Amino acid sequence: MASASSPDGTAMAGQGVYNCHAAIPAAGGALALPLFEQAARRIELDDGARPIVIADYGSSEGRNSLSPMRAAIAALRARIGRERAICVCHIDRPTNDFSSLFVTLAGDPDSYMRNDPHVHALAAGRSFYERTLPGEYVDLGWSSYAAQWLSRIPRPLPDHIFPDCATGAVRAEFVRQSAEDWETFLTHRAAELRPGGRLVVAQPANWGEEGPGSTGMSGIMDLTNVVLADLVSAGMVTAEEYAAMTIPAFPRRRGDLLAPFAGDVPFSGLVVEHCDVAAAADVAWREYERDRDARALARKRARFVRAVFIPTLMRQLDAGRSDVQRAAFADRLEAGLVERLIARPMPLSLAVGSIVVAKQIDVQLRR
Repeated sequence: MASASSPDGTAMAGQGVYNCHAAIPAAGGALALPLFEQAARRIELDDGARPIVIADYGSSEGRNSLSPMRAAIAALRARIGRERAICVCHIDRPTNDFSSLFVTLAGDPDSYMRNDPHVHALAAGRSFYERTLPGEYVDLGWSSYAAQWLSRIPRPLPDHIFPDCATGAVRAEFVRQSAEDWETFLTHRAAELRPGGRLVVAQPANWGEEGPGSTGMSGIMDLTNVVLADLVSAGMVTAEEYAAMTIPAFPRRRGDLLAPFAGDVPFSGLVVEHCDVAAAADVAWREYERDRDARALARKRARFVRAVFIPTLMRQLDAGRSDVQRAAFADRLEAGLVERLIARPMPLSLAVGSIVVAKQIDVQLRR
């Protein structure tokens, strides 16, 4: 068995590609927007002049952060007025396309920075599986469609690329890694939150509670896996490259989200205020039902896969491959997926898990 590995580099496409093709994550994050607004209204605030700090954990290129940040800032302005400074810190891996993020913040008509000179945008190039900001620094935290990404791949998958399709002992290793990463994520966020602060997390979830369930993505991931097998047969991808292709993401069930909080003592001083799993809107399918354009639907689905997952798969191509070869791989994989999806249009019953945690004041922390 190959050794476990750590995901390297960004999982998202850069140069504005993710911003253009991230409608599915946007729809999932939208379910947690009311929770984020409510959290902004409930955080503890002092009467001082220090800036209020909002942390955006897993910002990618920023477009999907605009609406939640704008909503939270509006809720805060109703409490603190127009003059007090608000700092928004966007956090992602060092290889994230922060240039596209700041271009979006400066130029997008929906930017939360428009018409508010006392809102300031910062960035931190760090993995959220480590401390990213000073202790007790963050008033309000947000993370949307990021916490499902694992810190490491515990083992390669046999004959597939998507861990949620695994069974038996292989699946159990990913379950353990997911649980460990979730606790690590929460532990660091607890250290960064101010007492009385809130953290809202939305992430792809799993409808089931036992064994392989359904995230709504399994059908597309199966087809992507079939296209990769076609590329192996065509000699465009080697068997060794394909064997190393594992997407380091694992959707959690509601019980998984709540597991760290099962004890009698608050986990790292955090208590759960809300947790649910709900279905996100499938806007592309609604459009297909109206116009019956299977190719348009297929292109939207395939471009989403290219923006979110294909960069991860490309990293497993041999290091000696040229940029031209890598681009050709991405093009062929996207094109093959389009043709498969045209033949099999499918709705996505996308499960989204949302959780709100608050950092208590003067509590005994679990060790």
